Order: sequence, then structure tokens, then C-alpha cells
Amino acid sequence: MGQARPDTADPQPPTHRNARRSPTWRRALLSTLLTAAIVAPLSGAARPEIPAPPPATLAPLTPSTLHTAYEGNRANATEAARMAAAHGDKHRAAADRALAAPSRHLLSFDGRGTGLATEILGDLTHADHVAVLVPGSDTSLDTYGRFHRAAAALYDDLTHRAPTGTHVAVVAWLGYRTPGTVSTTVTTATRADQAAPRLRALVRQLRTLAPARAHLSLLCHSYGSVVCGRAAHGLPADDIALVGSPGTGADSVSGLHTPARVWAARGSDDWVAHVPHVRADLLFTTVGFGTDPVSRAFGARVFDAAGADHSGYFTPGSASLANLARITLGETSEVTRV
Repeated sequence: MGQARPDTADPQPPTHRNARRSPTWRRALLSTLLTAAIVAPLSGAARPEIPAPPPATLAPLTPSTLHTAYEGNRANATEAARMAAAHGDKHRAAADRALAAPSRHLLSFDGRGTGLATEILGDLTHADHVAVLVPGSDTSLDTYGRFHRAAAALYDDLTHRAPTGTHVAVVAWLGYRTPGTVSTTVTTATRADQAAPRLRALVRQLRTLAPARAHLSLLCHSYGSVVCGRAAHGLPADDIALVGSPGTGADSVSGLHTPARVWAARGSDDWVAHVPHVRADLLFTTVGFGTDPVSRAFGARVFDAAGADHSGYFTPGSASLANLARITLGETSEVTRV
């Protein structure tokens, strides 16, 4: 569940008749379906570790040290690109080099392994409205380009839509090791549980870097909505929007224990609709993420995503992008509902 291309497969839910035949069969089928439906087939075989320097040593982040941090992280990305190129990985080297460009603003960067990065689009220290994008599976430095395009599309829409004199910022947060395409972790909340403290720390950090008045929204895509669900408890966010979500692990909005407004949307062409919205105990773990966030039972504010497919929520000109921008700007009365 990441910024991946749409699945070519169209997984089908189990029939009630077959599901009754055997609990073992039901659980195995559920696991298979979740694994097939929640990911998009992008990754190939496991790759050798790509060498990279440790993250840059920086002064504590404050509004006055932000640009120094950007410079330090760009320099670190430049060195990571050099090391990746020397290792023979041209693709990673190109991805690192793009992030090292003078126009990029990296709040953090770690080129080791699959990589981590937090990028700021806009002027965070003067932003009236801040959106944090939380990605899903198969998002890494190798696939960061499409995640950046989603963030850039939102930023462009916000800057055109915001009233004169209103400042906006978008935070592209690749701050956790997302589940891979072929992995057991993609059907469980394990990676989300590991990511949640990091996301809470980021939000607290943003509250010190942006103006105190800033309206802050989390826009959570696919498996990223599981991360947001795990991080939501007491999080100082104004809005949480779940798009293409397989569930949050909570039975309802009240189960998230958040004061934020909770929104949800799913496009009519999103294959996540075929994911069984249940939880089942399987082999000493829990598989699945529970109640469908766009269902009446969950209780979120459901908004229009029109015909978006799983990768289409941030497509320029789309209904979903327009509504995500309205949520970010706090224009809740303008959000088109379904």
C-alpha cells in the first residue's frame, strides 16, 4: 500500500460458502488476499545493501537552524549518491542526487538500506497550514520520485487554492521502513507500531518549527493509514484524512482516541475495496486491520474521491486532491461529501 502503480490483478473476496468450510482455509485465504490486495507489484528480488554515510550530525532543529539542516542533509545525500554510484547502483545514485539538488529541503535524510527522508515543500516557519503525507508500502528512496510527485501536486494545488497572504507547507514523510511488496509484515500492524512513535515525534517537532497558529493535517495513504491510526492517540493534529485505507486497526473513530477530525475516502477504481475488512488471529499475530474507514460503522467524515484508483488520490485536477487540499486549508464546509 504505497505510492505504487495500480495492481494489474483484481483480487476477489472469498465466497461465504467456501469461507464456512474450514477455519484453516478461511484464515489462509484471508492472509493470501490481504497480501495480494494491499500491495502493488513493484519490487523484485532482494537487493544487496547499498552503502551510504550515517545521517548528518546537525544542531537541534529550530526555525533559525532549519536552513543549516537543509544544507547538511543535502550534503549527506550528495555523499550517498557518490557511494551508491561507486557501488554500481545507478538508480539509487540518481535518486539520492535528485534529493541533493539545491531546490530540495530535507528535514532529515538517511541513505542507508531502503532509505529514509523527510522533505519540506514550502516555507515551514511561516506556514499557516501544514500537510504531512504518510506513505504506504513499497515507498523507499528507490521509489521516492513518485511520492515526491504526490507531495508536489498537493503543494501546487494548495498554493493556487489558498487565499492571498496564506502560506502553506507540505511535509513528505518517508520516516519509517515501509513494508515490502512480498512480506508478511504488510498484513500486520508491526511496521505501523514501529513507525507511530516516529510520526508522533515528527508532529511534535513540526509544532515547534511552524507557527503556533498553524493548522496541521495528516494525509495518510494506504498502509500509511495504519501508521496514522497507531499514532493518532492524543496527537496534536487538526485533521486526519485516510485515503485508500485497508483499515486503521481501530473499530471506529472513537477507537483512535484523537481530538482531530477524521476523514476517509476511497475511489471507485481502488482495489482496496476488495480487501477483507476484518482482523483474524493467525500464527501468533493478528492479520488485517478491522473496520472499513469509509463505512458508516467507522464514523469518519467520508469525502468524494470520484473514480480514483489506488495511486490516483494525488492526481492533479482530481476530486480527491481538491478535497485533500480543502481539508488541509481547514475549508471543511467546501469538502464534497458522499
